[in-house]
Amino acid sequence: MPRGPTKRRPQTRARLLEAAFTAFAERGFQSTSIEDICTQAGFTRGAFYSNFASKDELFLALFDLQGQRVLDRLRRIDPPSGDDAFTRVVEAAVETSEDERRWHLVSAEFNLYAIRHSDAARALAAHEARVREALAGLLGELFAAVGVTATVPLDELARLVIAVIDGARAQSYVEPDVLPAGRLERLFLPLIMNAVTVPTR
Repeated sequence: MPRGPTKRRPQTRARLLEAAFTAFAERGFQSTSIEDICTQAGFTRGAFYSNFASKDELFLALFDLQGQRVLDRLRRIDPPSGDDAFTRVVEAAVETSEDERRWHLVSAEFNLYAIRHSDAARALAAHEARVREALAGLLGELFAAVGVTATVPLDELARLVIAVIDGARAQSYVEPDVLPAGRLERLFLPLIMNAVTVPTR
């Protein structure tokens, strides 16, 4: 049987991740220290370093967790049929919760940090590639279910979809009264998908 500390480790890790998400969203990634995260989670620095080698590694664990949640949500969508299939898929896929806004704050700052630090950029790119590969696979499954074939590489289409979502969110969060969250995604993603697909022969 696992010993006590081994059994508690998943709970410790989860609390550190939750505390970090809250701290990063409130104070920013670079302004939050490891000590801040430990204090918020109610643990010592030893508990932190038994789970994560660095603050960067903790962020990447948050990134993986968020990516998995999004992919799981997308996998639960039943592919519809008909001329408005893409519109209905996007409508079901777009998430506009407060947690999405908080994650945008955290991830946008880390992206800037990674652009300035090559080691962080390489690590982030590797994690992004895994999420993008999964998203490309889901797009392929969606197109097959709808009866169309992509005319562009699915990996590049996945990059574009992510870029549209990230860019749209940035604008919506700056001008929420002018541009409600989700509006641009709902308007343009179906148009993009229709533009880059043809009926399967």
